[in-house]
Amino acid sequence: MTTYYDRRDLGLLLLRLGTGGVLAAHGAQKLFGWFGGGGIEGTGQWMESIGYRPGKASATAAGLAECGGGLLLAMGLATPAAGAAAAGAMGGAAAVHTPAGFFNQEGGYEYAATLGLAAAGLAISGPGRLSLDHALGHALDRGWMVPAALGMAAAATVTVVGLRNKQLQQQSASPNGRPTADEGSLDD
Repeated sequence: MTTYYDRRDLGLLLLRLGTGGVLAAHGAQKLFGWFGGGGIEGTGQWMESIGYRPGKASATAAGLAECGGGLLLAMGLATPAAGAAAAGAMGGAAAVHTPAGFFNQEGGYEYAATLGLAAAGLAISGPGRLSLDHALGHALDRGWMVPAALGMAAAATVTVVGLRNKQLQQQSASPNGRPTADEGSLDD
């Protein structure tokens, strides 16, 4: 049996390799400190400072979603789950950058939104024929998995960002910038 690839397959391969590679590198910064990143410790401290608590758990979750989702996207394996995980992580990143406006040059959410939309688009479109999903008969890339994965990622992202926003509101209302015992910290 002869397999033919068309330009759509090549385009999806390039999009997967590019988007997945960038996401994997960002995740590796968080998880391992590679490419000038802070690793779990440094990233965890930074995550705490921007309201994602507990910091180490937040750094680990973001790192796994970015690195793992990126690697899986690049390979075209479990594409709905990989794209949804990466898109969710980028939703959390976009929430941090939203106050600065749109453009990345000014600290805005442009970059995170672009990566998130590309990952979500790959989750929806599928990986193409030049992928492990195709080679494995799409066992991890079924139609029903797309809305399930995107729905779970969206729910998790809304929950995490909502908790972060609540934490930040409590901090701004407290005289010392930290929630009081009565306000309940998300660290507990």
